[in-house]
Amino acid sequence: MYTSNYFLYAIIPLILSLWAQFKVKNAYSKYSQIRTKTGLTGAEAARKMLDYHGLSNVTIERVAGTLTDHYDPMNQVLRLSEGVYSSNSIAAVGVACHESGHAYQHADSYKWLSLRTNIVPVVNIGSMLGPILFMVGMIFSGLLGHFGLVIAYIGLFIFGLTAVFAVITLPVEFNASNRAKEWISNTGLLYQDEQEGVSEVLQAAALTYIAAAIQAIMSVLYYASILNRSNRRR
Repeated sequence: MYTSNYFLYAIIPLILSLWAQFKVKNAYSKYSQIRTKTGLTGAEAARKMLDYHGLSNVTIERVAGTLTDHYDPMNQVLRLSEGVYSSNSIAAVGVACHESGHAYQHADSYKWLSLRTNIVPVVNIGSMLGPILFMVGMIFSGLLGHFGLVIAYIGLFIFGLTAVFAVITLPVEFNASNRAKEWISNTGLLYQDEQEGVSEVLQAAALTYIAAAIQAIMSVLYYASILNRSNRRR
């Protein structure tokens, strides 16, 4: 019964996740083939955006992998993947400026980024410890009674922080994209048709964060449904 119930909670996030990946792959692949008219690379665009906001202290590094781009707030380093760092495609500039938007958020003390950064250690622990406590509580609930259920509830609460993290990630990512698009538009870094390409790439990427948030929420709801059925049997 739990397996069939899990299917109901998993199928919607799975379909949405596959669709989001499809959209990202198509948009990134399409605009990776279209070069910027100025020949500007991802690393050059990122450097311009960082310097424009007075963030000359943020360094830019090349990192291996595809779409492994990220901003490291602890070391104030912007890491761009091989396909973004040296590429002069519209997709590369869009991704690079998006990550630069995170650096600007950090300098601007953007509250959602600060909150997400602060709960990362707790979420990392919760994602591993939460399911373990939940399963231990459920397995031993027959022997321990309500105490076992209390352990399961604690596990559910800790695991639930992963869903909180995924939801908090949404405004962080949307805001970084908006900062990137606004800066590109205001500075005239790219032509209008190129800006539309950047928007398409970043909007597709946003779908992956939405899918991740829905998946995390549905996982928590699945565990909660198990607890709810267990309580009703008592």
